[in-house]
Amino acid sequence: MLNFKITERIDLHPRHSFLSLVLSLAAGLLVISCIFLTFGVNPLYALAKIFSGSFGSVYGLKETITKAIPLILIGSGLAVAFRAKFWNIGAESQLLMGAIFGTWVGLNWGPHLPAPVIVPLMFLAGFVGGAIWGLIPAILKIKFSINEVISTLMLNYICNQIMILLIVGPWRGKTKYGFPYTDDLPASAILSLIPGSRIHYGTLLIALATVIILGVAIYKTQFGYEVRVIGENPEAAKYSGIDFFRTTLIIMLISGGVAGLAGVGEAAGIHHYLSYPESISSGYGFTGIIVAWLAKLNPFFVILSAFFFAGILVGGDAIQISLGLPAATVQIFNGTLLVFLIMGDYFLKNKVTLQWRSKRI
Repeated sequence: MLNFKITERIDLHPRHSFLSLVLSLAAGLLVISCIFLTFGVNPLYALAKIFSGSFGSVYGLKETITKAIPLILIGSGLAVAFRAKFWNIGAESQLLMGAIFGTWVGLNWGPHLPAPVIVPLMFLAGFVGGAIWGLIPAILKIKFSINEVISTLMLNYICNQIMILLIVGPWRGKTKYGFPYTDDLPASAILSLIPGSRIHYGTLLIALATVIILGVAIYKTQFGYEVRVIGENPEAAKYSGIDFFRTTLIIMLISGGVAGLAGVGEAAGIHHYLSYPESISSGYGFTGIIVAWLAKLNPFFVILSAFFFAGILVGGDAIQISLGLPAATVQIFNGTLLVFLIMGDYFLKNKVTLQWRSKRI
């Protein structure tokens, strides 16, 4: 009789982690190539189109950096949450809630305040909005043992409907001729761009600073030590005196708050008003999950990971136009890579062996 025996690996080396990452990406790209073949598309040509569309021109690079900004923020926040094994699947709604809070501040206070005052206030409001939305599943888990995967996922749908309610109801702009958008943000509340691009450099600087702060916090502070202990052994963390309630709340304040900053950047830097949720966010909250996994939950590596997946998003737009592939192709691409990254992480930490066991009579 064939049996599987799973044992935990104890002799892990950094090169094993790197090899696992490379093999996972290779296996994922192989499966993606097979998917392209089912559409009758040469996979090598399609992959070349994706990466040339995002990294092969000045315009593509600028668009890639633009899309990397929210992914850096979201990915770094999720890396912190995932390290503590708090599975935050709600970064999408935390981004949108940050956009809602930031836009409200911009619309109501922007006409009366200069840019050096209103812009920081908008980012502060966005952080608060995302943090509040992140605290809800944290409290539900700690106080009522409600699974955070379910609660964060459901909060995405709730936030979507809240935003739609606002833009078709009380926040519908008087200057938008009945269309479901808010009025445009005043000039003082619109983020400055690098000339000739859509890169809102203020948010980019905030994203890079966030990576540094969270990276140092995780590896050089008492809080980071507590996060790592909770993730590796929650029971040991409780017995060692770590305040599980306080640490979990801080984790989700950070994870939700930085996603909220990304929402402000998208609303004030790209769109300049609120519209339907899928317009404000191109699925950044879900793509950020893959960014965090590819970075091995290390905030410092999130920059490279976010840049890579931003390139896939930009290149995915290119192949929709040039190859006529459906818009869902990018989601299939990202989802396939996530599955193989998770599988690679599992087999990195666990050894699976096959054993033959004879039946006893």
